[in-house]
Amino acid sequence: MVTLKAPAKLNLTLEVLGKRPDGFHEIRSIVQAINLCDSLSFGLNPGIEIQCGAPGWTAKKSLVSKAITLLQETSGCRQGVIIRLHKRIPLLSGLGGDSSDAAATLRGLNRLWGLNLPRWQLAELASQLGSDVTFFLFGGTTLIEGRGDVVTLLPSLPRMWAVLLIPPVSRVAGKTERLYVNLKASHYTEGQVTDELMTTITSGHQVAPAKFFNVFEAVADDAFSGLEQYRWRFLAAGAYQVRLAGSGPALFSLVREKRRAEKIYKNLKQERLEAYLAETLSSLD
Repeated sequence: MVTLKAPAKLNLTLEVLGKRPDGFHEIRSIVQAINLCDSLSFGLNPGIEIQCGAPGWTAKKSLVSKAITLLQETSGCRQGVIIRLHKRIPLLSGLGGDSSDAAATLRGLNRLWGLNLPRWQLAELASQLGSDVTFFLFGGTTLIEGRGDVVTLLPSLPRMWAVLLIPPVSRVAGKTERLYVNLKASHYTEGQVTDELMTTITSGHQVAPAKFFNVFEAVADDAFSGLEQYRWRFLAAGAYQVRLAGSGPALFSLVREKRRAEKIYKNLKQERLEAYLAETLSSLD
């Protein structure tokens, strides 16, 4: 039996530089893993079986199933597996839960089936599954480029606390693609925001949340009706800076002091809002 954690992620910056010839967008982003995690257990089995009791989650639509098939086809391995997936990362929230589960599946099956594929080869497979999947093979604090599959590890941030708010707005599959479609050339940047934050991180200086940036914030309010009111409720709960997490609609505030983070989290819970408290993670082993 192999058991792995699959962490959520926050885009501290997310810049789109332009449209690529292959139809994807060229991005530049600093991504941070946090300890809001799904858990996956892998055991040998005659066939393929995936168990998950999370409402709305189906194996057929998940990248976990695609990761199993891709690894079988690539390695020629015909062993079976039973996967028990415990979901904590909210579905379709912009926190990367499905991509993280897919990366954990590649890592877990690599161990369970004794394939011993190096991480660079798993990264090649991850890039075929989705733009975020490669990041989750490494975790920690990372620069991602290209369409999201070019990963450079950065020094880990000093421990910070993440308060998350999941607004009760409509979430549908394909939202990321729709947000990209709604971007205009005027929203594109040259990567300078990410470069500035990367310089701060590599020099060991404190990271200022005021320097965070997400290009999707320019179009998110149109995509998620009512999102803006939850941003204001988050601020009213005591947050100084509130940012969109990835493609949303999750919102987050990154805080240095645990006590202040706990107070913001408590205030959100008292408002009967779906909120989470987490902390930043270093790179995966």
